[in-house]
Amino acid sequence: MQDISARELKGHNILATKRFMDGTCHMIEFIVSKRGNAYGLPGDEVRLFLNEAEYKMAMESQKQGEIRIKKDAHVIEGHIVVKKKRRRH
Repeated sequence: MQDISARELKGHNILATKRFMDGTCHMIEFIVSKRGNAYGLPGDEVRLFLNEAEYKMAMESQKQGEIRIKKDAHVIEGHIVVKKKRRRH
């Protein structure tokens, strides 16, 4: 399987103006799981730059099984800062 960052995703382009807007603080890349939602068709891979309210809605969509987030990062003044995964000890 090809790395998700090397492929063209639906949604926002990596250099989308939304990335650089005030209030944008999250970037997610995900796979659509269920039919009948605003993100796309099942199997679509999508990248979105989100503000805090949009991010909370995306987290709720994941809880409901509509999407499965593969990559989650902070956006600070347009810079993408990948969240580190916690190690289990």
